[in-house]
Amino acid sequence: MLIQFRVGNFLSFKDPITFSMVASRIKEHESSNVFLLNKRLKVLKSAVIYGANASGKSNLFKAMAFMKKFVLTSSQASEQIKVTNFRLSTDTENAPSLFEIVFVHEGIRYRYGFQVDKKEVRGEWLYYAPKRQEAKLFTRDGTTFEIGSYYKEGRGLVEKTRNNALFLSIVAQFNGQISLRITDWFKKFNIISGLNDTRYLGYTIDQVHNDEVRGEILKFLKIADLGIEDINIEEEKLNLETLPKDMPEALKAKLLSADQVLDVKIKSVHKKFDQDKKASTFEKFEFGREESEGTKKLFAISAPLLDTIKNGKIMVIDEFDSRLHPTITEFLVRLFNSSENRKNAQLIFACHDTNLIKRDIFRRDQIWFTEKDQYGATDLYSLVEYIMDKGKVRNDASYGKDYILGKYGAIPFVSNPKLLFK
Repeated sequence: MLIQFRVGNFLSFKDPITFSMVASRIKEHESSNVFLLNKRLKVLKSAVIYGANASGKSNLFKAMAFMKKFVLTSSQASEQIKVTNFRLSTDTENAPSLFEIVFVHEGIRYRYGFQVDKKEVRGEWLYYAPKRQEAKLFTRDGTTFEIGSYYKEGRGLVEKTRNNALFLSIVAQFNGQISLRITDWFKKFNIISGLNDTRYLGYTIDQVHNDEVRGEILKFLKIADLGIEDINIEEEKLNLETLPKDMPEALKAKLLSADQVLDVKIKSVHKKFDQDKKASTFEKFEFGREESEGTKKLFAISAPLLDTIKNGKIMVIDEFDSRLHPTITEFLVRLFNSSENRKNAQLIFACHDTNLIKRDIFRRDQIWFTEKDQYGATDLYSLVEYIMDKGKVRNDASYGKDYILGKYGAIPFVSNPKLLFK
């Protein structure tokens, strides 16, 4: 469960900003949109981020993705750290980028972070709270390490930690139990592109072979009213006729010589009706060629989305509403904000569909905005923070309409189109 994420001096984020899934004290949708983690902490099931194009929405998700990848791979990497700092200010040229995350895994709250530049890890820290009080596991300041009494697994591994590798990743590589639990959490931290969803198609195809998951995926597609009765996966070994004619001969030979490379064809099954409008048989469609782009996206993300709900994971999706009807997008959001979400799964997404900014869907602390200042730096704030800073928003306010009118900021200021031809 994600509690908080902080990033600074990375892409369009100059000063550190904080994205929080902690519920505020407002009473909206407490029974449906909030998890009661303990008597003191309430956590949101979902959050949506709005903002103009190039305002920094995607950069927030890129920051999360960078942190995840670096945690999972820095122990093996030996080259330069691929981090991009804020480039529009001389103040940040030689400063490190900051990443910190707070999350709950197996009932324990962790706070982990690091500072890096392209050459080395400049700082790193890990705290945990098995009860209420937070305790230090380790801290790192350059080449100086302090190992807490609860992190015995890290002793003796400082010398094995390269300047461009995370201490946490090294300890996990040596089977440190706390470190492995943390890296296991990052593996379940799913960050998905709503535009390049074909990356997850392979996972969904694999899951279709599982009869239980297959049934869930088909039920999901039927609820979405796509007219699909079944999905058939046909696999056969590649042959010369199925490969593109302009493919290099060397690549063709390599593919044809491999044992496990298969040509996978997806067929969607639809009802076929007779002259009396009765379903008499079925017709198979070539999924990639004859189904709509929205249908292909829903099928591609269906397995990871259902896995997130069933197993209490976190799903982060950029451009969530791309190629989807607003009704479908709203259905998916309501799925997370419902009693069916029994395992504390969370959905965090960015979109442009203002129809979702409704009081009957979201609490005000679930609605976030990104906005760039005149110096190119992104600010991130929630509707609740905006209200606290700028003043009260009426209970009967139309959030979507007010956002389009610019009352909350985070919209593009587009000039007169006549200027284009002058």
